[in-house]
Amino acid sequence: MPFQNIDRRGNFLYLPCLTGLLSASLAICCLFPPIALAKDKIKSTAAHAAKRQDAVAKVVPNPLLAAMRAELDRSFANLKSAGEAPLYFLSYSVYDVESLNVQADYGALYSQESNDRSRSLDIDLRVGSPKVDSSHKLRDNDLGLDSMDLGSSGPAFPLSDDQAAIRTALWLRTDSAFKKAQKKFRKVVTNKGVKVEEDDTSDDFSLEKPHSETLPSTAFAPDRSAWEERVRRLSALYKLYPAVQDSNISFSASKTKHYLVNSEGTNIVDERIQYRIASTVTTTASDGMKIWLYDGIEASSPAEIPDDAALEKMVRKLAEDLTHLKTAQRAEPYAGPAILRAKAAGVFFHEIFGHRIEGHRQKDESEGRTFTKKVGQLIMPPFISVMDDPTRQRFGTKPLNGYYKYDDEGVPAEKVILVDQGILKNFLMARSPINGFSRSNGHGRSSRGHAVVARQGNLIVDSSKRVPMAELREMLVAEAKKQGKPYGLLFDEIAGGFTMTQTFMPQSFKLLPLRVWKVFTDGRPDELLRGVDLVGTPLSSLERIVCAGDDDDTFNGTCGAESGWVPVSATSPSLLVGNIEVELQSKAQEKPPLLPAPLFDKEEAK
Repeated sequence: MPFQNIDRRGNFLYLPCLTGLLSASLAICCLFPPIALAKDKIKSTAAHAAKRQDAVAKVVPNPLLAAMRAELDRSFANLKSAGEAPLYFLSYSVYDVESLNVQADYGALYSQESNDRSRSLDIDLRVGSPKVDSSHKLRDNDLGLDSMDLGSSGPAFPLSDDQAAIRTALWLRTDSAFKKAQKKFRKVVTNKGVKVEEDDTSDDFSLEKPHSETLPSTAFAPDRSAWEERVRRLSALYKLYPAVQDSNISFSASKTKHYLVNSEGTNIVDERIQYRIASTVTTTASDGMKIWLYDGIEASSPAEIPDDAALEKMVRKLAEDLTHLKTAQRAEPYAGPAILRAKAAGVFFHEIFGHRIEGHRQKDESEGRTFTKKVGQLIMPPFISVMDDPTRQRFGTKPLNGYYKYDDEGVPAEKVILVDQGILKNFLMARSPINGFSRSNGHGRSSRGHAVVARQGNLIVDSSKRVPMAELREMLVAEAKKQGKPYGLLFDEIAGGFTMTQTFMPQSFKLLPLRVWKVFTDGRPDELLRGVDLVGTPLSSLERIVCAGDDDDTFNGTCGAESGWVPVSATSPSLLVGNIEVELQSKAQEKPPLLPAPLFDKEEAK
């Protein structure tokens, strides 16, 4: 799922994309060409890497980057022939993070963390050759964790730019990673000898051009006192709403500076600054169902954070909507036409399509590979086109959360046309080639401590068939009448969702709506529903898109998969879908609180 929020008790309010978490913990099949084919490439690969290194200046002005480059060059030169399998690629990534977090409830602070700073190291060390190397997962490796060990679990990385301390930490972690890679490579050779040939015999790794750039640094100094006061004041607004059983307002700010060097000659320093203010409210319906709503703002600079009036409006709307939901009718199972408003439609595409066109899933035989052999074929209506463009910073006035200039492997981000007029054209690629796609298109992404895989950035859905929203509603009513349904559904707001992509699981998805309306065919006013989950399978859902609205909106958030949590966005117009299936949410059996909240206890007030 693209969007994660964790409340102060550590509970996930948004479920992660199960597509990735399942891959990380349960994957059992990986695909590697025969080791015999790799031997003739070893010498040429080493020479190629050395030539690229020579083309890059050895003097790097940044002291941390200079220490990383010096130790990488020393390690690479001396370890190339130190083991049974040759070292052919080495990369260091250091993440320097500053952060501030403030939370409040009912006008009182309950969590305040001073500006915190940390550094961590990830190492990508590969032995063998690009054809077959130590990075891939072993078939029959039930835990599937070997390829995720990046050396991040070692000792803390130095915060100061002391050359000796930095190089010593790099030396020790590189030594450990090299020894593990040698052991892993031996397992790979053995594993390939006893398994059938893979469907996709592509290389394990692509060689890419080196890049050197230090992006400008941005000032980062959030005023903790000012934000404590602001958050406290906003959270006090919930005192006015008796239906709000629990609530919180949170503000977080972080600056992540990423230092990357590799044996191809890449030297990159970039950064990501993220501000987030969010609120969650909860209550309990009379039948025991827990009801919650969430809203939040993502920004890359203080100037993009709305003013107090806009934030107050967000808080009041959450409280008012929760009040209505508490007494709303509980939904019932339904299959029929529905409108997904723009944000919900973006999440819909992120889950049912976006994860299934990530490159590495096309050659893993434990994956469903829904679209692997459909390049050049019509997979959705011809009026729909889809791209992923991490180079784009805004959509209209809204900042896009998935913007970056270089991916986490140091490859420049690229705009990728995935679907053109309904026809599948491309996949999202990191440096793991697949049949027909031999290079990265800048979509290799991860969070600290995880191995890079292909991931979404800014997914953008477009339609050449659009009508005003009023007409789209009329089309919904007409479609419901045609199908003999008394009503259609309108999904107005959504929390996120998750999907399963592996063959041992159902090839399905689930979206988690927050506000759903019945739109009646007889002209009655719309009726608010609670307790609905939207479910389905990808191919049939995509084929049933009927038309798009004349609006576009973006859902910014964070997506969880096997390479960790990464910032993403999903942009789409509203969509009319000919058939959507919904199921009941699970609900608790406990009664609501027996007493009213102290503030609203009239007996106590007497």
